[in-house]
Amino acid sequence: MVFTIEEINNSTELLPGIKLGYQIHDSCAAVPLAVHAAFQLSNGQDLVFNTGDNCSQSGMVMAVVGESGSTPSISMSRVLGSFNIPQVSHFATCACLSNKQQYPSFFRTIPSDKFQADAMAKLVKHFGWTWIGAVRSDSDYGNNGMASFLDAAQKEGICVEYSESFYRTHPRSRIQRVADIIRRSTAMVIVAFAASGDLRILLEELSRKPSPPRQWIGSEAWVTNPDMLRFSFCAGAIGFGIEQSAIPGLREFLLDLSPTKVAASPVLTEFWEDSFNCRLEKSAAIDKSVCDGSEDIQTLKSPYTDTSQLRISNMVYKGVYAIAHAIHNAVCQDTNSKTQCDKITGIDSKQVLTQLKNVNFSQNGYDVSFDTNGDPVATYELVNWQKSESGSIEMVTVGHYDASLPVGQEFRINRNLTWVEGSTQVPVSVCSDSCPPGTRKVLQKGKPICCYDCIPCPEGEFSNSTDSPDCFPCPKEFWPNAERDTCFLKPVEFLSFDEVLGIILAAFSVGGACLAIITAAVFFHHRTSPIVRANNSELSFLLLFSLTLCFLCSLTFIGAPSDWSCMLRHTAFGITFVLCISCVLGKTIVVLMAFKATLPGSNVMKWFGPPQQRMTVVSFTFIQVLICTIWLVVSPPFPMKNLTIYKERIILECALGSAIGFWAVLGYIGLLAVFCFLLAVLARKLPDNFNEAKLITFSMLIFCAVWITFIPAYVSSPGKFTVAVEIFAILASSFGLILCIFAPKCFIILFKPEKNTKKHLMNKIQS
Repeated sequence: MVFTIEEINNSTELLPGIKLGYQIHDSCAAVPLAVHAAFQLSNGQDLVFNTGDNCSQSGMVMAVVGESGSTPSISMSRVLGSFNIPQVSHFATCACLSNKQQYPSFFRTIPSDKFQADAMAKLVKHFGWTWIGAVRSDSDYGNNGMASFLDAAQKEGICVEYSESFYRTHPRSRIQRVADIIRRSTAMVIVAFAASGDLRILLEELSRKPSPPRQWIGSEAWVTNPDMLRFSFCAGAIGFGIEQSAIPGLREFLLDLSPTKVAASPVLTEFWEDSFNCRLEKSAAIDKSVCDGSEDIQTLKSPYTDTSQLRISNMVYKGVYAIAHAIHNAVCQDTNSKTQCDKITGIDSKQVLTQLKNVNFSQNGYDVSFDTNGDPVATYELVNWQKSESGSIEMVTVGHYDASLPVGQEFRINRNLTWVEGSTQVPVSVCSDSCPPGTRKVLQKGKPICCYDCIPCPEGEFSNSTDSPDCFPCPKEFWPNAERDTCFLKPVEFLSFDEVLGIILAAFSVGGACLAIITAAVFFHHRTSPIVRANNSELSFLLLFSLTLCFLCSLTFIGAPSDWSCMLRHTAFGITFVLCISCVLGKTIVVLMAFKATLPGSNVMKWFGPPQQRMTVVSFTFIQVLICTIWLVVSPPFPMKNLTIYKERIILECALGSAIGFWAVLGYIGLLAVFCFLLAVLARKLPDNFNEAKLITFSMLIFCAVWITFIPAYVSSPGKFTVAVEIFAILASSFGLILCIFAPKCFIILFKPEKNTKKHLMNKIQS
């Protein structure tokens, strides 16, 4: 401060011809002494109280530089603010001092802790630390700073395992308790918002019984203090510091100490004697030898002569210059490129206060101005404690933080950092590891939000981000993969010609059709033989034709359903089966009529000859055609994607359209089958040729049994197996008909030709 005032007094541009005076008071970091000094400065220096109107108030201070601590500054500001005396602090950072209603005359050249707290929260978030410990000085600086940090940390999603306060005057038991909490904690990272004098006590306690390695995050009050570097277990600490700068001429000023200057100042006398371990002649010290004049301060290495880390000193430098510019603006005017200052008319502190709000200048490469809260633009250096090659710990500037830059661009890290225990890997400090995709977070009861368990997503849901709070259902036609971190399109399933079941059913279908065609060929080749002529060859050929269609219609059930295939499969099945059963029914009626015709005087066969047989088949079949037509017109079957049977795949199937139409088709087939079965039972003991009635009875018994068991199997079968059950029923009933009715006849034709004679036929009927 003295150097800056002398520099201003020697300036020809700032306050030319006007000399600034000063007084220095030492508060000893005590609030009572700081308040006492504030009252002294407010009262002025006049020995006699002047009641006249021409009082110049020459002894009234225009402004105060200080205090360095937040708590003393708060107390001083309440006194100085009452007299409109501006106060410019170089190191009081409490965010509470930005309140202009309570502290209207307070300014500072160091940023508010609100900016530092936000910067520290962003720093913690930047490195992925979500589980931290916090310690603070039990003072306005520590309590308000930590409150601002905790508020910012909460917004960033950071959890605090513990937050403890302490002060250097607290009993050792209190300090030990805080140290034990740090030792027992699980948080790897500790944020310390504390004054260096307070934190020194805690670190000394921790050094007695070292805690597990901890990554320290420091506020500017201690992380840039060279005296703190002796705590080697804090190596790797990072924090924000006031930007360091060079003040031209300061080192030369500090080293320009003549014996006269030293003897005139008690402070310099004490400094000189401590540095050179000697005593000046007028000193009261008797245990040291007298200084002989060979002492050379130029060779002295001490914090006094070290101007390489000018941080707080620069804040003092800017604060004094800010006051000087405010006074300059109040008493000086620039006219014709010359500065004219009014040396006669006195000014009061209120004028300086008004001008101080509007100062805006650049000094030594740094812009100086105050916002409406009396705060400067917040800029910090990011400082890292790194071990040098010699093994000592030194402060290294690794980046910068500028709160005036856009969100997300405030940080600029331009050097590698060294972490706790010299590691180059960023330490991990989380309560719970991140939940991978495919899981969701479930908070642990009674713990902060950063402590959670990772629960796999339930069936049908997924999460594709880390630490997802929820799982989300897949879209309608999608299903999650095994890891449940993404959704894939569900596979579409239907009975196809490419799978084993489809190939087997298709083979039986084609085989059955071929069997019907071969049987028809055998019958046609032996159409003149008694066994063929005796079994109504016309109905037999029509029955074989309908059976061929029954076998082939099952192929329409295999393959991807389409609009045409869905309509064709059910209608073709219904019509061909009615045609088949109508033929069997016709053959059964022929057997009954043939027996009646053998009775004396009976001419029943003329009422059921070939024309009537054809008409019977056509009539029964036409009814089924009519039912199918109505079904197709009103509500035809259509292809649909069934999403309900299986969650993980889509079943492509044919919807019935109208269930009434479907069951009407099946019901009509069942009605004819039951009617045919009853007639066959009535005719089973009649003496017919080649046991025709018995064969029909047995075939219809198989047919009815197959379709009775089909109904529950069809209803209960899932997915493509529903279609397989329907195809099986078609094939089973068709094979039952062709084997029961035609297999015995073909056997006789091909392997027992001696029985295929009219004589054998007549003997059988007579017997």
